Amino acid sequence: MKPTISIVIAIFNRKDELFELLNSLTQQTDREFEIIIVDDGSMIDLKPTIKNFDDILSIRYFRKDNSGPGLSRNYGAQRAENDWLVFVDSDVIVENDYIENIKKDILEIPCDAFGGADKAHKGFNLMQKAISYSMTSVFTTGGIRGSKKSVSKFQPRSFNMGVKKEVFDKVGGFSEMRIGEDPDLSMTLWENGFTTAFFDNIAVYHKRRVDFGKFSKQVFQFGCARPILNQRHPNYVKISFAFPSLFLLGYILGFIEYFVMGRGIILAFYGLYTFLVFFHAMWVTKNISIAGMAVISTYVQMFSYGYGFLKSWILLNVFRMKPEDAFPKHYHKK
Repeated sequence: MKPTISIVIAIFNRKDELFELLNSLTQQTDREFEIIIVDDGSMIDLKPTIKNFDDILSIRYFRKDNSGPGLSRNYGAQRAENDWLVFVDSDVIVENDYIENIKKDILEIPCDAFGGADKAHKGFNLMQKAISYSMTSVFTTGGIRGSKKSVSKFQPRSFNMGVKKEVFDKVGGFSEMRIGEDPDLSMTLWENGFTTAFFDNIAVYHKRRVDFGKFSKQVFQFGCARPILNQRHPNYVKISFAFPSLFLLGYILGFIEYFVMGRGIILAFYGLYTFLVFFHAMWVTKNISIAGMAVISTYVQMFSYGYGFLKSWILLNVFRMKPEDAFPKHYHKK
């Protein structure tokens, strides 16, 4: 039986990105799907943007008070009419065969949930491409977001994620977490005996943040979320989660070594790392300007995530704070 699909888009303000996403969905080779847009309390009117596609796509629009992406996706999922829920972020663009490939893969690869990679579109600006590199590089995330070869047990992420509706309902959907709600759902699925898979032909073009300041804040929040996830799902803790924090502490130690002892042994390793990132980025992107910015975005990512992880770990494990007290903005009551 051919799978039926409901695409759920939780959105806050991003009308230009929404237009680009919906426009890409008009180009699908398989047009049998519904779209559920959940306006998470946007401060701008999204209806005029959606109206452009009313006659082309099957769209249902809902507006609700702001509660964060996870609970807004739950709101949309409750109103979905099809067997499979496909969650995408509002700042992605999908290729023309996205829906076709999803349906094909569902039939060929047994699973209860799936995810795909993200990458930079050729039309993205240089900074977006640099940030995309750092988020998918083997020298930062280990490449788990961009390559099937890097995946052992894949955690689908909400920028490109599908779940059987009946399975989603059984586990209660996304949690009250505002940050880290997607790996939280993936691990909850595993704990309940459900399976996940990586589909390597459904990658989306992910815009992410458009400047280093916003990118830094975003990955800082990701870092804060990880020790919380470690508490919630202790069976899936990995030592590699602490690597960015060790990277940050090692960098500080390197400067102490240099100014106190007059040696630069530790900093020399960071120089080698910088060299490897630059030339790998240039090889991947074929652009020296992107490679230069990729070095910056890589350090921004490692330092910001590392600081967030370290801060969160200390608050939770040294001061014994509850996650909702340590990071109240990361939670929303159901």
